[in-house]
Amino acid sequence: MVNYISAEDLLKKIENKDDFKLLDVLLAAGYDKWHIPGAINIAITEFENTAPHVLDKRDKIIIYCSSTECKSSSRAAKILENMGFTDVSEFSGGKKEWMEKNYPVEKEK
Repeated sequence: MVNYISAEDLLKKIENKDDFKLLDVLLAAGYDKWHIPGAINIAITEFENTAPHVLDKRDKIIIYCSSTECKSSSRAAKILENMGFTDVSEFSGGKKEWMEKNYPVEKEK
Protein backbone atom coordinates (compact mmCIF):
# COMPACT_ATOMS: atom_id res chain seq x y z
CA MET A 1 0.00 0.00 0.00
CA VAL A 2 1.32 3.41 -0.97
CA ASN A 3 1.76 5.92 1.84
CA TYR A 4 1.35 9.65 1.43
CA ILE A 5 3.71 12.34 2.71
CA SER A 6 3.01 16.03 3.22
CA ALA A 7 5.17 18.83 1.86
CA GLU A 8 6.14 19.73 5.43
CA ASP A 9 7.26 16.19 6.26
CA LEU A 10 9.19 15.91 3.00
CA LEU A 11 10.97 19.19 3.71
CA LYS A 12 11.92 17.91 7.19
CA LYS A 13 13.32 14.68 5.70
CA ILE A 14 15.43 16.70 3.25
CA GLU A 15 16.66 19.09 5.96
CA ASN A 16 17.48 16.18 8.30
CA LYS A 17 19.28 14.39 5.46
CA ASP A 18 17.19 11.28 6.08
CA ASP A 19 18.08 8.20 4.05
CA PHE A 20 15.59 7.97 1.19
CA LYS A 21 15.40 8.25 -2.61
CA LEU A 22 13.33 11.13 -3.95
CA LEU A 23 12.05 10.52 -7.48
CA ASP A 24 10.79 13.14 -9.90
CA VAL A 25 8.82 11.17 -12.51
CA LEU A 26 8.27 14.05 -14.94
CA LEU A 27 9.97 14.23 -18.32
CA ALA A 28 13.58 15.45 -18.26
CA ALA A 29 12.63 18.95 -19.47
CA GLY A 30 10.39 19.48 -16.44
CA TYR A 31 13.04 18.11 -14.09
CA ASP A 32 15.79 20.24 -15.63
CA LYS A 33 13.73 23.43 -15.26
CA TRP A 34 13.68 22.88 -11.47
CA HIS A 35 13.13 20.06 -9.00
CA ILE A 36 12.91 19.39 -5.30
CA PRO A 37 16.42 19.29 -3.75
CA GLY A 38 18.05 15.87 -3.94
CA ALA A 39 15.56 14.43 -6.43
CA ILE A 40 16.64 12.11 -9.20
CA ASN A 41 14.73 11.95 -12.45
CA ILE A 42 13.20 8.76 -13.78
CA ALA A 43 10.52 9.80 -16.26
CA ILE A 44 7.28 7.83 -16.05
CA THR A 45 7.72 6.95 -19.74
CA GLU A 46 10.92 5.03 -18.89
CA PHE A 47 10.00 4.04 -15.35
CA GLU A 48 9.40 0.30 -15.69
CA ASN A 49 12.68 -0.22 -17.57
CA THR A 50 14.89 2.16 -15.57
CA ALA A 51 13.69 1.97 -11.96
CA PRO A 52 14.85 -1.63 -11.26
CA HIS A 53 18.40 -0.68 -12.31
CA VAL A 54 18.58 2.51 -10.22
CA LEU A 55 16.69 1.49 -7.08
CA ASP A 56 17.04 -1.25 -4.51
CA LYS A 57 13.93 -2.93 -3.10
CA ARG A 58 15.10 -2.00 0.42
CA ASP A 59 15.23 1.74 -0.44
CA LYS A 60 12.81 4.18 1.16
CA ILE A 61 11.28 5.90 -1.85
CA ILE A 62 9.25 9.09 -2.19
CA ILE A 63 7.75 9.91 -5.58
CA TYR A 64 6.30 13.15 -6.93
CA CYS A 65 5.18 14.71 -10.20
CA SER A 66 3.66 18.11 -11.05
CA SER A 67 0.50 18.37 -8.91
CA THR A 68 -2.51 16.56 -7.50
CA GLU A 69 -3.98 16.55 -11.02
CA CYS A 70 -0.97 14.64 -12.38
CA LYS A 71 -1.30 10.86 -12.02
CA SER A 72 2.30 9.93 -12.93
CA SER A 73 3.48 9.65 -9.32
CA SER A 74 0.55 7.34 -8.47
CA ARG A 75 1.31 5.18 -11.51
CA ALA A 76 5.01 5.02 -10.59
CA ALA A 77 4.20 4.05 -7.00
CA LYS A 78 1.94 1.22 -8.19
CA ILE A 79 4.64 0.00 -10.60
CA LEU A 80 7.17 -0.14 -7.76
CA GLU A 81 4.73 -1.98 -5.49
CA ASN A 82 4.10 -4.52 -8.24
CA MET A 83 7.88 -5.00 -8.53
CA GLY A 84 8.10 -5.81 -4.82
CA PHE A 85 9.22 -2.47 -3.37
CA THR A 86 7.80 -2.17 0.14
CA ASP A 87 8.58 1.37 1.38
CA VAL A 88 7.01 3.68 -1.20
CA SER A 89 5.44 7.07 -0.43
CA GLU A 90 3.86 9.63 -2.70
CA PHE A 91 4.03 13.40 -2.31
CA SER A 92 0.84 14.04 -4.25
CA GLY A 93 1.00 17.86 -4.07
CA GLY A 94 4.04 17.70 -6.31
CA LYS A 95 5.92 20.64 -7.74
CA LYS A 96 2.87 22.91 -7.67
CA GLU A 97 2.39 22.64 -3.89
CA TRP A 98 6.17 22.80 -3.29
CA MET A 99 6.40 26.08 -5.23
CA GLU A 100 3.27 27.52 -3.56
CA LYS A 101 4.93 26.95 -0.17
CA ASN A 102 8.06 28.68 -1.47
CA TYR A 103 10.24 25.73 -0.45
CA PRO A 104 13.80 25.46 -1.81
CA VAL A 105 14.38 24.14 -5.33
CA GLU A 106 17.33 23.00 -7.42
CA LYS A 107 17.93 23.91 -11.05
CA GLU A 108 20.22 22.16 -13.50
CA LYS A 109 23.29 24.20 -14.39
